Amino acid sequence: MSSSAVSPARPAPLAAPLGSRRHGAGFWLIAFAFLTAMAFSTVPTPLYPLYMARDGFSTFMVTVVFAVYALGVVISLVLAGHVSDWVGRRRVLVPALLLELVAAVLFVVSTDLTVLLLARLVTGLGVGMITATATAHLAELHAAHRPTASAQRFETVSTAANIGGLGLGPLVAGFLAQWVDAPLRTPYLVFVVLLLLAVAAVLKAPETVTRPEIAPTYRPQRVSADHGDPAGYVTAAAAAFVGFSVFGLFTSVAPGFVAGTLHHPSRALAGLIVFVVFGAAAAAQVLTARLTARAKLNVGLLFEVTGLVATVAGTRTENLALFVVGGVLAGIGAGVLFKAAIGTVVAMAAPARRGEALAGLFLIGYLGLIGPVLGMGLGVRNWPTATVLTWFAAILVLLLAGVAVLDRRAARRA
Repeated sequence: MSSSAVSPARPAPLAAPLGSRRHGAGFWLIAFAFLTAMAFSTVPTPLYPLYMARDGFSTFMVTVVFAVYALGVVISLVLAGHVSDWVGRRRVLVPALLLELVAAVLFVVSTDLTVLLLARLVTGLGVGMITATATAHLAELHAAHRPTASAQRFETVSTAANIGGLGLGPLVAGFLAQWVDAPLRTPYLVFVVLLLLAVAAVLKAPETVTRPEIAPTYRPQRVSADHGDPAGYVTAAAAAFVGFSVFGLFTSVAPGFVAGTLHHPSRALAGLIVFVVFGAAAAAQVLTARLTARAKLNVGLLFEVTGLVATVAGTRTENLALFVVGGVLAGIGAGVLFKAAIGTVVAMAAPARRGEALAGLFLIGYLGLIGPVLGMGLGVRNWPTATVLTWFAAILVLLLAGVAVLDRRAARRA
């Protein structure tokens, strides 16, 4: 889960229209690879109830598995998310996709919990390398292919590949698990093939970074709130935290809740629910592209609160339709909130420190995946899932109120 905003890179100069056509084809090759990688990262989502039934582990362990993935993303983001600026986009994307391929093979060969944890960690490490790098590569390929055009095509495609991919993975996995044999292996076998094709696509696409003669001294990404407007940065980080928490809910605990409490065990249905939540987020990001960052924040807050209330109502009444409507509204809110957070940080950060600023934002966002979801997993060990989801939503609403207050204060100082 990332964004189209990245630190500036050094695009390679173009010498002829032929190069422009190559970059146009490369744009779609990288979009395919990006979509495939992000879709693979959420393949296990509708399968968690099957793992639970097969190996007997609890909802809490599902949240641990999910948190291990998010931890891998954070580690990779801090250590390797920025190195493509000088080693080249393809030199990062290919190893990252190979990590995803290793994870897919691990899923195929074993359903053991230890292997599952390892595979999710490896998946996270690959995703952390891919998100910012693939987004930067798309931006540069778009500029090389259409140097006088607006960035709207790039923003739309990168959003669809990123957030849309996160929703596509559960949809594909859910339908395969519902109607094919070996539901805990077949979806991963399909993605082994797709990931191999993604590696080939990246190798075929043009490089867009000219490697410097003297490579910069390596250091991990620094994280700081000192980016022109510290209060505005904190507001953006809080918005990202809440948005990612909602995404975490629907990619970890929600499928098991739908199968158990709501009595709808269909794997296809579980995948479809996650797909519509992320699809709504991606569509909302595209449709609100022309709004200011503050307007996006307000829209995101409104939809997020409304969606959480509807989700809780669906949970308490065991009404699947209301639960899904709440998820769609909350997904819209989360997508727009994160888009607003990215726009705010990009606008305030100096170009030389933009990567650092975004690294901090992504780190806070992924902590929103880890902390609340783990807390919810602990909660369901002692209380009914509906009660825990209600408290989870209440805490997020309070955090959203805090975001609104921080935003108003930042606006007064501006």
